[in-house]
Amino acid sequence: MKVYVVHAPGADEHMVVQAMGQLEAKSVEAVEMHRDAPADVKGADLILTLGGDGTFLAGARLAAPMGIPVLGVNLGRLGFLTELEHDQLEEGFRRYLDKDFRIEERNMLQVTVLRGERAVAHAIGLNEVVVDHSGEARIVRLEIDVGGQRVGVIDADGAIVATASGSTAYALASGGPILEPTLRDLVLVPLSPFALTVRPIVFAPGQDISLGVVRGPAEMRVDGGRRSRAVAAGDVVRCGSYERPLKVVRFSPPESFYQRLAQKLGWGRPLVPKG
Repeated sequence: MKVYVVHAPGADEHMVVQAMGQLEAKSVEAVEMHRDAPADVKGADLILTLGGDGTFLAGARLAAPMGIPVLGVNLGRLGFLTELEHDQLEEGFRRYLDKDFRIEERNMLQVTVLRGERAVAHAIGLNEVVVDHSGEARIVRLEIDVGGQRVGVIDADGAIVATASGSTAYALASGGPILEPTLRDLVLVPLSPFALTVRPIVFAPGQDISLGVVRGPAEMRVDGGRRSRAVAAGDVVRCGSYERPLKVVRFSPPESFYQRLAQKLGWGRPLVPKG
């Protein structure tokens, strides 16, 4: 068995060494990898991420195209996407070797930037793509098209197209709805729209959402990446579901998503504790 251990730049070195040692003690070939380094994970049986949600997102982009399952271990603060806390790693990997787990499939997002008839950029992500104003532009004008049907034109700071996984990230912070993580729907969330009537929309699976930049300049980021891509007026950002789902290793039951909402995000908890 071959496992790639993907870790964040600031990950605790002790935890990385400990994880590598635990894997090697079980006769597992462990390959350490920085999350931002280019890598070929062909031949891997599992991608193990050590860090927070950002590291998990990086691991997801590596794993999904190859059909490799990913297991997230939280070394950060929130760790909403990860399955294990750092002190659960040894037990979690024992259960993985014993095949005492389930695979949860998550929809991935595929993004293409079109300039005329030419595709000038491609990217995939687990959470979302954000197209927002750039440089001196105070507002952008976006023409929204879904499945070839014109939805409308909005003036806003920008817009988010998120997967169900991404619905609990930046989209939620921007006023979007929460979707169950295994749904294949996509959600469009406008960022500070000029018109009060412009609200988030959830689109059924299988439809592409296109954001045409009518007035810019704008920039695009996928999964909150450190580097943005410039998007000029006339460009179209086409968003749809990636052809292969992400395979996530889970030990917890499916209904634990709602427990996670309460524990990690405080959903449904009173603002003032009873006492």
